[in-house]
Amino acid sequence: MRRMTTLLATSALAVTASATFAQEMADSMTLVSWGGAYQASQRNAYAEPYKEMHPGLEVVWDESSNEAVAKLRAMNEAGNVTWDLVDVVASDAMRLCDEGLAMEYDPDELLAPAPDGTPASEDFGDLIVSDCFIPQIVYSTTFGYRTDMVGDTPPDDICDVFDLEAYPGKRSLEKRPINNMEWALLCSGVAKEDIYDVLETEEGQNQAFAKLDTIKDQVIWWSAGADTPQLLADGEVVMGSTYNGRLFSVIEEQDQPVAMLWDAQVFDLDGWIIPAGLPADRLARVKDFVKFATDTQRLADQAAYISYGPARQSSAPLVGEHAELGIDMAPHMPTDPDNAQNTFLYNYEWWADYRDDLDAKFQAWLAKG
Repeated sequence: MRRMTTLLATSALAVTASATFAQEMADSMTLVSWGGAYQASQRNAYAEPYKEMHPGLEVVWDESSNEAVAKLRAMNEAGNVTWDLVDVVASDAMRLCDEGLAMEYDPDELLAPAPDGTPASEDFGDLIVSDCFIPQIVYSTTFGYRTDMVGDTPPDDICDVFDLEAYPGKRSLEKRPINNMEWALLCSGVAKEDIYDVLETEEGQNQAFAKLDTIKDQVIWWSAGADTPQLLADGEVVMGSTYNGRLFSVIEEQDQPVAMLWDAQVFDLDGWIIPAGLPADRLARVKDFVKFATDTQRLADQAAYISYGPARQSSAPLVGEHAELGIDMAPHMPTDPDNAQNTFLYNYEWWADYRDDLDAKFQAWLAKG
């Protein structure tokens, strides 16, 4: 009888401890992402399934990822960090980590192992490029163009973007130096392997700006990933840069007269950072969510909604058809051999070091009119 009483007491303590832990997790969570088709893929693949597992949880979305560094700096300055989990590119994760604004983590402690038991650190491998960066996807920034606005010879070279004679009309480019500077140097004769050595110099930066000057008055500048697909759909630009998954959406899901220009697509990584210094209840909730959202099945599920490659090796074999269209997703990935014949490898470490300086120069160049 005494043993039974002890067992019941122990069981009650366990239930109490479990309930206490559950109560310690916040009942709301603010996720910061990029809006549009990508954010929808996150919502469908893991945010909604997670909410179903946790009735009563409120998930608030903020579409400020393109301003994440500046806004997190301001929040920390004010001592009021309202974000719980932030989707950023790798170079921004490095900057936030270096500045102590993002939390360092142990991959094998925070993230789930692969189904076969492979530790998360091995499953993600080299894509964990920072002590604070939690990888989600491999994506590329590339160009889409209106098939009905380019005549009988569609563009097939990145430098066609700078050819206003062969392809007259407006272009859309992202309102930041990244990618634009690299493409400008490539199309002004700099060898691919020399791009970042040249871009470190003032002469190289001036060379890139000079090339961009040749199309500047024909450029519509975008900040949100959904902007270029909308501009293409509306026929306001003949070609424009954006993330390959956004172009997949406008081509395959919206059936617009748009095609992809894969030449010199820029590979990059995207993932989560957890802001440093979250209160215990919010941190507990975020950790629980991240473990679920980055497991093998969830990252494979995301690839059923958008054409980005999952960051886990174990997720790749699980990528199949589009969840709604029923088409094979593999040929639409930036890593597909037919699409990756001439890629440009984005140097996120270089940009982590030079971003603030070139941002200022780029904004000054834009302001010249």
